[in-house]
Amino acid sequence: MNIFWELRGFFRAHWRRYAVAGLMLTAVALLGLLPPAIVGRVVDGIHAQTLDARGLWLYAGAIVATALGIYVLRFLWRQILYGASYSLGRALRRQIHAHLLGLSPAALGAFPAGDLMARATNDVQAVEMTAGEAVLSVFDGVMTGVLVLGVMVFTLSGWLTLMALAPWPLMSWAMWRLGQQLHQRFDVAQGAFSRLNAVTQESVAGLRALRGLGAEAHAEALLARASDEATEANLRVARVDSRYDPIIYLTVGASFLISIGGGAWLISLGRLTIGELTTFSLYLGQLVWPMFAFGWVANLVQRGKAAWERIQAFLCTPSAVPDSGTLAVVDDHRLEVKIQSFSYPGRTQPALADLAFTLAPGRTLGIVGPTGSGKSTLLALLARFYEAPGVRIRLGGRELAAYRLDALREAVSLVMQESMLFSDTLRENLVLSRPEADDAAVMAAVRMAALDRDLAQLPAGLATEVGERGVTLSGGQRQRLCLARALLGEARILLLDDALSAVDAETEHRILGELERHTRHLSRIVVSHRLSALQSAEEILVLREGCVAERGTHAALLAAGGWYAQTWRYQQLAATVEQRA
Repeated sequence: MNIFWELRGFFRAHWRRYAVAGLMLTAVALLGLLPPAIVGRVVDGIHAQTLDARGLWLYAGAIVATALGIYVLRFLWRQILYGASYSLGRALRRQIHAHLLGLSPAALGAFPAGDLMARATNDVQAVEMTAGEAVLSVFDGVMTGVLVLGVMVFTLSGWLTLMALAPWPLMSWAMWRLGQQLHQRFDVAQGAFSRLNAVTQESVAGLRALRGLGAEAHAEALLARASDEATEANLRVARVDSRYDPIIYLTVGASFLISIGGGAWLISLGRLTIGELTTFSLYLGQLVWPMFAFGWVANLVQRGKAAWERIQAFLCTPSAVPDSGTLAVVDDHRLEVKIQSFSYPGRTQPALADLAFTLAPGRTLGIVGPTGSGKSTLLALLARFYEAPGVRIRLGGRELAAYRLDALREAVSLVMQESMLFSDTLRENLVLSRPEADDAAVMAAVRMAALDRDLAQLPAGLATEVGERGVTLSGGQRQRLCLARALLGEARILLLDDALSAVDAETEHRILGELERHTRHLSRIVVSHRLSALQSAEEILVLREGCVAERGTHAALLAAGGWYAQTWRYQQLAATVEQRA
């Protein structure tokens, strides 16, 4: 039960709640001793013909009052104890979420989205049950068992108690063996549930792609296989779980059989009355709960232990980009980049090599190149999603690692190729990095991103729900919304990773004009497959196979007659043909 030791900090923080709940449980256990004793007296009184109607009503009233007291106390301790365990669940989910936000893409790649969802829901719930239901069952079971056994031994018959409890050691051994099996099988079942979650999440997220490719049958087969694995794993857990109750029932039945036989023998010897045997049998019935509690706790603890190990495996995963910086503010936004070589984790082929440039505040750098040339990788390094010994990036004369990650995220804003929107209103998506922004600032960002005309056509304006991942918006609208969100922030370096790829040429021209007029104070690094978007850049880098193949201004690159000039002529020809069509 080392999970209780692992949770000692939580128990220490909430010891008052557990202490009050413990006192109430003790009171419940003490009150629970009264009804069997009263029933025994009633039986002896009836047998001796000494009980009158008034006495019977008094005994009945005492039992009713005891039941009401137990009801009230049980209601109160459940409110107190479960409230504490729910706070543990809330704290764990916050820890998981905070750790998730701090992980680098390389570290996060080991955990599929569905797996993370399983850890934050099912696993947290299992630990929550251990801190609430299991603690309750342990305390209540032990307290009830000790008090009832004490009364049975010291006020009724120690010999009869010893005989009735003879089958219990066998039950304890069986519970221990089952607990070991349950822990292993529950761990496997949670892993299968994580895989099922991952497959389901990927199928839902890629629904359009599956339909477009006609791959529904393949996706259905993957889901069916993951579902079958999860079902079989849970059935294996259920097979172990289902053995608890029969063992307990057999133990209880054997105890009752022994107590009745032994009690009858003691009555024949005059060492026990019929009423005392009745009381003993009722007390023995009360011991059924501690026995069930023992099995229930073993079940919960093994589930909680397996879940806790899975949660800790995630929380103890270090980020490939540690947040060890001390500088909380980026004062100087001059960017100096020198990359000797960078390879993604687990790969030997360099993604970038022999690349260097300097970007002064307020200047624009264009990045172009064929697919797979390292453009997005460069922006990921600038945003410090990755770091490596061969990469040296200085901001304001200091290494990126010298800044706290939150300070760096405030200073550098990255608009990625994939438009990531949340299932909320347009306004809530816009003010994500600046919640205090007023309507004037929001509308200014909307106009710069050329989203104002689209906004006027939406039924609820800024209050329009965008749906999951912005499903109700077009690709161009999603991109412009993400651009407006970045512009609304207070970043001084803007990284655009092909952020206008889904926008038509006319809208692109308007957006670039707005950016030129209103963001001259920002340093801009623009990745684009449309060379027309980079004409005004002070310098353009052409990347090929991770290296700088060409560099210079738009005019200089055209004059050089290389890849840039060829691509420019091709794009101009394509635009002319499109206009004539």
